Amino acid sequence: MAAGPALTPRLQLTRALRERFLADAVTAVQALGAGVQDRLSALLDEPTNSREAQLRRDIWTAYKQGRPLWLEGTSRAYRACLDPPAARAAHEPAPERLELVGTDIVEKKILASRMVLAVNERVLPQLEDLRIRIKFLEGTEDLDGHDLLRPEVLVLLLVEEWERAGMPGESWPLVTEVVQRLLIEHLSRAYQQANELLIRKGVMPHIELKDRVRMPARGTGLAPAVSPAPVVPSAPAAPTASEVAGSPLARARSRAQGVIGQIRKMLQVHAGGFAGVAEHGAPSAGLAAAIVQQPAGAGVRAVAPTHYEDFSPAGMARVADGLRGQSAALKQKAETKAEKATIEVVTLMFQSILAEERIPPGIRVWFARLQMPVLKVALEDPEFFASAAHPTRLLIDRMGSCVMGFDAAGVHGSAMEAEIRRIVQVIEQYPEAGKRVYQIVLDEFQKFLAKFLTEKSATQKMVGVAQQVEQKETLAIQYTIEMRNMLRDMPVPDDIREFLFKVWAEVLAVAAVRKGPQHADTLQLKKSASDLVWAAGAKPQRTDRARVIQDLPNLLQRLRSGMTLLAIPLADQEVQLKRINETLADAFMSKTQAIAQDKIDAMAQRLGHLEDFVSEDGMGDLPLDAESMEMMLGIDTAALEVVSAGGARPKPATVAWAKELELGSWFVLDHLHQLNQVQLAWRSERKQLALFAAPSGKCFLIQAGRLAGYLQSGLLLPREEETLTVRASRDALAQIEAHPERLLS
Repeated sequence: MAAGPALTPRLQLTRALRERFLADAVTAVQALGAGVQDRLSALLDEPTNSREAQLRRDIWTAYKQGRPLWLEGTSRAYRACLDPPAARAAHEPAPERLELVGTDIVEKKILASRMVLAVNERVLPQLEDLRIRIKFLEGTEDLDGHDLLRPEVLVLLLVEEWERAGMPGESWPLVTEVVQRLLIEHLSRAYQQANELLIRKGVMPHIELKDRVRMPARGTGLAPAVSPAPVVPSAPAAPTASEVAGSPLARARSRAQGVIGQIRKMLQVHAGGFAGVAEHGAPSAGLAAAIVQQPAGAGVRAVAPTHYEDFSPAGMARVADGLRGQSAALKQKAETKAEKATIEVVTLMFQSILAEERIPPGIRVWFARLQMPVLKVALEDPEFFASAAHPTRLLIDRMGSCVMGFDAAGVHGSAMEAEIRRIVQVIEQYPEAGKRVYQIVLDEFQKFLAKFLTEKSATQKMVGVAQQVEQKETLAIQYTIEMRNMLRDMPVPDDIREFLFKVWAEVLAVAAVRKGPQHADTLQLKKSASDLVWAAGAKPQRTDRARVIQDLPNLLQRLRSGMTLLAIPLADQEVQLKRINETLADAFMSKTQAIAQDKIDAMAQRLGHLEDFVSEDGMGDLPLDAESMEMMLGIDTAALEVVSAGGARPKPATVAWAKELELGSWFVLDHLHQLNQVQLAWRSERKQLALFAAPSGKCFLIQAGRLAGYLQSGLLLPREEETLTVRASRDALAQIEAHPERLLS
């Protein structure tokens, strides 16, 4: 067989990178196998009805048999993706006839698409950087549809091999959460390492915005520098865990999609479809030229900080009239009914946005400048009238939801207005980029938002407090878990175990937060734990008994200082020390086997670096104690209200909803019979804590379970049930239904 053509150095590099990525993907598959096993085993122990319990047992049994098939089949399918497209096509049977796609295949693609979109959301920045570098090296327009680097390829093969392994159809939803979590964890690391490899090789060390949105000149045949994020065709918008049990967020998404669907149907009925229904296209030549020639909008000018703008109702009306005039001129240039109808719908949407009085006028003026760029997207991209999750819609929704709680004076001239102005100008600068530029600036706005919401000194201070609270509570829980593991096989009295787990773990956590985990005082407290365990063991040797008698006063003093760090009252300290003293006295006279010294030494060594061993496994809700926080952490918390009571027992769907709340969203909080307008300003890294800021400067700290409970009972209500673009779409739909002739006039 003749050897194939030799690969160029660039192609050799991308081939080596994909082989390395394959190894990472196969490692991820093995981790998925163990994670799914643990998940299904845990489900067996959860209380449920007899029918569901039997179903879980059947699935667990099926997985024991099918696990090797699933893992081997997926790994084999991943390896096949390294073959060139031509080699793959040679092994794929050619279709003999056209036929309808089976329902099971459609359902399989839907399941995969849901996970793809969730995974994409977390890995997209690294993935897009890698995509740009690969395309630069290979000189292609985009990654091949079966490229292993595409998350949708990895996920779809996972689902297909799950079915081939003989797993029941109803089994996949039970493991989706753990598969998704582990896949995101491993893929994030794999994409990061792939980018780092290429950077070390000198491939595009820095990627500029122009690299992300650069488009080819028409007719040149040059490939664009970046392509849109992968989308699985014929799949609904990505539902999350909350949509499985029907949370309010899921219902809102369903209503939003329904409104978009109504507009799409209306356009098809009255205009015979619209531009790009079947495939991506472009407006007619005359209309495209007219859009390019249009200024930012009649009456819409760049707002300089020192330039007076008329933001009165009359001024807003003039801006709206100017945009209406622009639209009328564009409809004269339109060559099809679909183009006229699309222009009318977008115009009515922006008329609705301009009339939204809860948005400061200065921000509405900048939104108005987006009408022409958005119209261009609507004419070219069929997804704009198909999905409420289109990045163009999401960008306007996020910016709108964040500014609705501020008055005009609070936004005018602020960093928020400057960021929105910058985003609009970037979009205007890259008119050929389509929805890609909206996705890029949306990601940038999310990052800006996380900083903007916490930059006020009062809020920033409270975020610092919340971060320390989470760190302290997390360490306390994990220190307890680790000490339980260390003492599992040691003959330690129950009273000593209880003291270590319930008191000393808290002492170590507070010391680590306040002074640092390797501070001399913290290390001394860690050593006290192993000293206490040694003292509580039997002492058959006279030398050991003498050592206990000599060291006991110092040990008790160290225990007292640790409890003082927790602000435990003196009377309670005496109770604890008395119980410990009595336990040590009993151990002193015990004839049982002593604890081996090597175990004590191993425990002391591990305690010295305990924070290196902790993980997030087993983490539940963090307990918040408003009375002891300030005393333990040494921080003034007068402006911080800890929400530690109230709310209903949340359902799983509400718990998932709580995790999906977006930064910047406004809510009404009913706490201690007082209503407060608050904005979600910060979420902890592990999403265990949420900080809500009120315009008055007061902050409310809520742990995850309590947050879900407040949502469940209606004590925390979103200010807006519909997003800005959904309301605008609904308003446009109502006007068209009342006067359908305006679509084509």
